Amino acid sequence: MGTEPDIILETRQLSKTFLGFTAVDSVDLKIQRGHIHALIGPNGAGKTTCFNLLTKFLEPSQGQIFFDGREITRDKPAEIARKGIIRSFQISAVFPQLTVLDNVRIALQRATGLSFHFWRSEASLRHLDGRAMELLAEVDLADFASQMTVNLPYGRKRALEIATTLAMEPSLMLLDEPTQGMGHEDVDRVTRLIKQVSAGRTILMVEHNMKVVSSIADRITVLARGAVLAEGDYAAVSNNPAVMEAYMGTTQGELEGIHA
Repeated sequence: MGTEPDIILETRQLSKTFLGFTAVDSVDLKIQRGHIHALIGPNGAGKTTCFNLLTKFLEPSQGQIFFDGREITRDKPAEIARKGIIRSFQISAVFPQLTVLDNVRIALQRATGLSFHFWRSEASLRHLDGRAMELLAEVDLADFASQMTVNLPYGRKRALEIATTLAMEPSLMLLDEPTQGMGHEDVDRVTRLIKQVSAGRTILMVEHNMKVVSSIADRITVLARGAVLAEGDYAAVSNNPAVMEAYMGTTQGELEGIHA
């Protein structure tokens, strides 16, 4: 009962109903290995609910979820994470009063099964420094390793969250609105960062910023009222009349800049 070889995650008729309200409605989703796949849609389209179903913070009302060809519909959140599906906030809550390096070491410590042994001495954790610095370099934070995290600008903190997510060696990274609340400079930096760390990895992201989506997404799924409205590359999606209508009758030019 396997899925196509290049499909890392698949949903079939995935649905979630709350007291008679259907938040996610029969969603069929296929995420291709090695792609950046964006999930977009107007407010209330069901994007976050869909993310919560995939990471098992919510149980589906119906439908199935497959990862690497195996059904994971009834797996618990910890089992999902162990399989390699990592949602950034699951493990990347940064500790503001620790250094940038210490935050990544904690994430690496968790990966070794020792993450809650905070009594371990500094010296006993130094073997993690090399890998921690590699991850910081990957997100352009190597020069900030000794800084206290509380002093980092917001965009750099989001980069640190990505580094701690990478420390878990995810097969599939789920990024929930990674550029939300950022100024233009930070948006551009984090967009480049996501593209940079996507090499050899698969990313599924919810993102409201259409400029970000158009610049890095290989494939886009548009949700509206909980259902799949359209799917394809950015050119196909942005020219779809149903998508423009869903974004309140915008023209194509307005769609390109919309922050729904």
